[in-house]
Amino acid sequence: MAHLDGLDHRPVDAIADAATLRLRLAIQLNDENIEPDRVIKDLVDAVDGGILGSASGRFFGWVIGGALPAALAADWLAAAWDNNATLYASGPAAAVVEEVAGAWLKDILGLPQHASFALVSGCQMAHVTSLAAARHALLAKRGWDVEEKGLYGAPPIRIISSNQRHGSIDRAVRLLGFGSSHVTYLTDIAEFESALDTSTPTIVLLQAGDINTGYFDSFATLIPKAKQAGAWVHIDAAFGLWAAASPRYRHLLGGAELADSWATDGHKWLNTPFDCGYAFIADPEAHRAAVSHRAAYLTHADDARDQIDWNPDWSRRARGFSTYAALRQLGRKGVADLVDRCCAHARSIVMGISDMPGAELVSEPVINQGIFRFLDPAGIDHDRRTDQIIAAINRTGEAFFTGTTWKGFRAMRVSVCNWRTSQADVERTLDCIKGVLECQST
Repeated sequence: MAHLDGLDHRPVDAIADAATLRLRLAIQLNDENIEPDRVIKDLVDAVDGGILGSASGRFFGWVIGGALPAALAADWLAAAWDNNATLYASGPAAAVVEEVAGAWLKDILGLPQHASFALVSGCQMAHVTSLAAARHALLAKRGWDVEEKGLYGAPPIRIISSNQRHGSIDRAVRLLGFGSSHVTYLTDIAEFESALDTSTPTIVLLQAGDINTGYFDSFATLIPKAKQAGAWVHIDAAFGLWAAASPRYRHLLGGAELADSWATDGHKWLNTPFDCGYAFIADPEAHRAAVSHRAAYLTHADDARDQIDWNPDWSRRARGFSTYAALRQLGRKGVADLVDRCCAHARSIVMGISDMPGAELVSEPVINQGIFRFLDPAGIDHDRRTDQIIAAINRTGEAFFTGTTWKGFRAMRVSVCNWRTSQADVERTLDCIKGVLECQST
């Protein structure tokens, strides 16, 4: 509670370096047991200054939300209850809560109600789960049982993706054995139709919310074309899928419901604690065939949902409790308001900075992401100048940003998806950046 209460007053950036943390933490392991209260006190003292203030309303790095009070409390309860949420038998309430939360998520995200779902550790494993289902479905159509025979001798699967995809897509491709040489990265949407090939099993990867710009693909145009070619369409929507909850931004996802699978995170815009991601698959049979497992010593339910049938992990925490609590706390209107507020704050920050001398707007926010860079007064090295300004802002402790390389040059990203972020945080951040720029220009 002291940590949460102090978020507004402590530096957002971590101030203890790795050497200091190692000195405090890398002590000789004791032979005898120690009272748990002392263990926790010593731990808290040792990590002081090494906890990044990512729960702060002035944290704008990567795409990291905070933890809603109800979601955080539910997560504490899940740890205390300590049920293995892999079977109904090993955690009945956890199984039913997950079942209900999955139905709520499909409803609020505008996805088909017949779709199956999995609560996984994050979007990385949501991609793996979804693409495993895609692999099963595409190869089954060609008479190949990939779960039995593996990929040795299987028809090769082509993957079509934007060259602006998230790195978690590349990792999923590697983990599933597709091979990076079978991926075609498009630089222009005009190349899309010519890249489709009806004779080869194909997965098309589309994007809802680019990590830098918040860009959305044209689902209503691209998905029907992909389906005509017999392709499986997967949408990487790590945070962008939440736009469906907002009447103001829902149009960006027009046609997305026609896809075959979708991946998004709860620990981003829903503001659940880590680790919490969601995979949704329109073909439940392909989903189940790809990941389900049966064993004689397990107790399988006939009238309830066994999570092991839908998730790639076995032993797992009961993620459904925090998702259930977050949705209950916010309600439909609360989720929509959270999306709208974050988008408004992102625009205020980006446009506010773009008006400052030496700042150049690179991409105006589509939703809650925007990027810009800082120009070198000497006109020599804008990349170095941008990284210097980011570091200087973070050193103040007032706010935290991260950089990116976009179209060959360095830029600063703005990402807003924390329920705590307020207009006061926006104004405090803009004052900080203005002060840094004034100081750096002298």
